[in-house]
Amino acid sequence: MLLNIQHISSYHYDAPVHYSVLRLRMHPQSGPGQKVIDWSVQVEGATQEANYRDGYGNRTMLIRLQRDTERLVIRAMGQVETEDKAGVLGKVYNFMPIWLYERDTALTKAGDAIRALAADLDSSLERLPLMHQLMGLLNQRVAYTPGSTTITTTAEEALLNGKGVCQDHTHIFLATARLLGIPARYVSGYLMLNHTIEQTASHAWAEVHIDGLGWVGFDAANDLCPNETYVRIACGLDYREAAPISGIRMGPGIESLAVEVNVEQ
Repeated sequence: MLLNIQHISSYHYDAPVHYSVLRLRMHPQSGPGQKVIDWSVQVEGATQEANYRDGYGNRTMLIRLQRDTERLVIRAMGQVETEDKAGVLGKVYNFMPIWLYERDTALTKAGDAIRALAADLDSSLERLPLMHQLMGLLNQRVAYTPGSTTITTTAEEALLNGKGVCQDHTHIFLATARLLGIPARYVSGYLMLNHTIEQTASHAWAEVHIDGLGWVGFDAANDLCPNETYVRIACGLDYREAAPISGIRMGPGIESLAVEVNVEQ
């Protein structure tokens, strides 16, 4: 499947920004299940300072806002050819050791609710069917509800509330898998939806490492293993390490952000 993708993030500041540095993880890479045909990242209102691969293997661009900027526009766009591999990325490794992905973060630390969710799983199952069971159970217990959480909501909080977005489903999945001793990581990317082309955010799902098979993806928000409608961009221990855009800003004023994501065949 050939997917055409456009991702525009427009920042507006009601007072000039004195200093800001942003890290962009917005460039897909060719690998199992996807081949990048064409891709570009364009920036208005900032200067590129560096372009590198981080420890997780993500293609990363570092930009610095021009002094006293009041508007920043970041455009990522291109074509990616995909195929359905039933979520199996396989034995693809970077610098990070597998055991690192068993580590908790502030967003994925297990509490009583996560432990109760893990206890409801069938411990007699092998790891692969166990993760499928976790995906289905999580999809049932946490309703997809835009606006119900923020980027600081933890996995425990989202599970207790019983609602969230793909970021929350992913954090809960990661917390539970790691509690069971299974390496798991956060993946950011794009998803083509059947009912609409225009979206207001990118997508997220989890990958777990299964011995003998490698990395396998699970999208608990949709109760589905990633197929040809998914494009993988970046990975990390949680949202903060795989977010398309992150950074720091200094100066007075309020920032507003508008995001447009179009994914179509």
